[in-house]
Amino acid sequence: MITVMFYRMFSWYFAAACMTGMSFETCRSAEEALPPARMAVEVPAASLLMARQETGQTRLDRSFKDTELSIGGKKYARGIGTHATSMIPLPVPSIQGGRVMGLEGACGVDDGTDGEGSVEFRVMSGSEVLWSSGVMKRGMPAKRFSVKVAANGLKNLYLMADRVENNSYDHADWVDLAWKIGEEGGTMQTAVVNAAKFGMIPGVRKDQGPALRDAISALRRRGGGVLSIPRGVYHFYPDGALDMSFYISNHDQPLVHPVCVPLVDLSDVRVEGNGSLFLFHGKVVPLLIMDSENVTVERLAIDYERPYYSEGRVTAVDDQSTEVEIDRKTYPYEIKNNRFVFIGEGWREGMASCMAFEKGTGHIIANTADIGWNGHVEPAGGNRLKLKWDLKKRGIKPGDTLVFRNYNRPHPGCVIYRARKTRLNNVALHQSTGMALLAQRSEDISIKGGGVFIRKGTKRVHTSGADATHFSNTRGEIIVEKALFEGMMDDAINVHSTCLGIQEVVDSQTLRCRYMHPQAVGFEVFLPGEKIRFINGPTLEPGETGTVKSAVKTNEKELLITLEEPLPSGVKAGDAVENADFYPSVVFRNNIVRNNRARGTLFTTPEKVLVEGNLFDHSSGAAILLAGDAQGWYESGACHEVVIRRNTFINNLTSRYQFTNAIISIYPEVKQLNNQKDYYHRNILIEDNVFKTFDVPLLFAISTENIKFINNRVIYNNDYKGWGQKPFQFRRCANILIKGNRVEPPRTWTIADCKLENTPESQVHMEE
Repeated sequence: MITVMFYRMFSWYFAAACMTGMSFETCRSAEEALPPARMAVEVPAASLLMARQETGQTRLDRSFKDTELSIGGKKYARGIGTHATSMIPLPVPSIQGGRVMGLEGACGVDDGTDGEGSVEFRVMSGSEVLWSSGVMKRGMPAKRFSVKVAANGLKNLYLMADRVENNSYDHADWVDLAWKIGEEGGTMQTAVVNAAKFGMIPGVRKDQGPALRDAISALRRRGGGVLSIPRGVYHFYPDGALDMSFYISNHDQPLVHPVCVPLVDLSDVRVEGNGSLFLFHGKVVPLLIMDSENVTVERLAIDYERPYYSEGRVTAVDDQSTEVEIDRKTYPYEIKNNRFVFIGEGWREGMASCMAFEKGTGHIIANTADIGWNGHVEPAGGNRLKLKWDLKKRGIKPGDTLVFRNYNRPHPGCVIYRARKTRLNNVALHQSTGMALLAQRSEDISIKGGGVFIRKGTKRVHTSGADATHFSNTRGEIIVEKALFEGMMDDAINVHSTCLGIQEVVDSQTLRCRYMHPQAVGFEVFLPGEKIRFINGPTLEPGETGTVKSAVKTNEKELLITLEEPLPSGVKAGDAVENADFYPSVVFRNNIVRNNRARGTLFTTPEKVLVEGNLFDHSSGAAILLAGDAQGWYESGACHEVVIRRNTFINNLTSRYQFTNAIISIYPEVKQLNNQKDYYHRNILIEDNVFKTFDVPLLFAISTENIKFINNRVIYNNDYKGWGQKPFQFRRCANILIKGNRVEPPRTWTIADCKLENTPESQVHMEE
């Protein structure tokens, strides 16, 4: 007898929940030997929380309008009611003594919608569309589908309902979902798959996405192995991408992400790029690693043929205007109403500001930071343009380069989502339309070699549109070693939790919570069974924990959370909650960070952080920031053990940005600092570093205890105008040791070199 093993309450991601006990089909005749049994699909609560939906709530056994499911006049007791555009991940259950052979069901536009609607339904694997309905409207009978599961090596399926005309009345139902169950099969042997055999051709301006996705599907059917890509240059376009819909932290939220290289629903896979360059066109997600385990990508470079931002070389400056030369072939544009409109493949963007990079060095020009402007432009002959904009007073000279940018973040260059044990070895991300790499809800990520840097021969000065690497709600260990990060528009690495604001205490065990930043919404911050930590909103102090019993996403911005136990006393609207199961440790070692906007690195996690052996060269803001807030980005995670050792800092803080008050800035945002009973950060060791710097603060800290600044070497220069401030600045801090440091020109630091706010002198121990 076949026993069904449903996962009614899933763990933190599908890969872990669904891989156990899976076996793969080895012989087609075995599938045909016996007619498969039929078993109703039990949709786990996690699927509804992981779903992306354009508006409203994804409902189980009810329509989008919370009525009985009905398609073409027929009623259905079970199914999923959603609103296009939406995508619902559906894990394949493990079966004791058997296996899932396929999924069957039906779909259509719900009768209860007030208009006609227009929806296309698709059932997808992680790399291909297995079935598509065509356009469906209200009143049409449900369309039935059947897709193979075991034969395709699937552990997850993705149910996508896509709007066709607009989003009006697109109430989409999935009904009569059932697994087809067959006999247990044998175990597949992993394989080596050569992408060339599936039609990948280097050096041609033809979309290589479909061929590569065919190779990925073949590798999945074999249960894993090696995907080898012959060395070459390959082009990818939106038309050949796999359209998927999911939320991405800290980015814009387009309904559809065209995914060119979907390493999705894979186990034990190594992608060998062999030094290949993938060139992407238009607004796409170049690389997605999702619902996968033990995936390695090696020796691969990612770039865009037309960068999202544009560059121009300054040819002349005076007191009224600036003249620039823009290569119109590389950076197409037009002038409309005397304003820039930059043109890409499938997109048009204006500008909001620019960054200025120094000729020869690539440094961001001192004291420029973000230069906001969208003013008068007129042709000046050839590729030259006259900007009615006095940049001479900002220190900009002929030969310098301006990067014309906007503040949109459509897609990261690489997304790691619900993945475990991901390794990127010598992977270069040269350009991105958002962050170069964004990881969320994932565990154990390693980056060795490669990085985010300018591709040789391009003559560019900039790389990613925001952070080089960004880790939101991850856990396990993050390791970044021997990588180069340069020219990005934000941090080399940013590690944090995403906390939600408490809007209402509904009852003694239930909270109504909200995603507070518009670019950080929808993704599953909490799943049933996970630990929740309470944060005092005014003081930012982390408090007690509880266990999530259930979570209901009522829309992309709100979550109704019920705990297993009563809420702690004092929890109120205005406080915040974070996931206490998702704090990673970090090793950031032997990297180079240079010539970037804002901060070099940013860490907000209570697990151990090691920053060792790095070069921070002209990071134009702070080199290292320890942050935390529940009032802006809502990025939390108090640091409990940070070691900053044997790094070299060269002329950081040439411009000023948020929270960058010193080369090492510890800056949690606390509304009511004086009401704190505890300290937010603690146990910060800064030792054996070399600071080659002009006169700027070395260390700034708020709400931090147990700080050691010992055995460092500080070499002052006159490369830039100094700030004229004290080297050490502490605001409500305790137990500070400054000892054994060497300063050139020689001087001995005393308590007079410390700016103290709400910090008694007795808490600062100087042993110089």
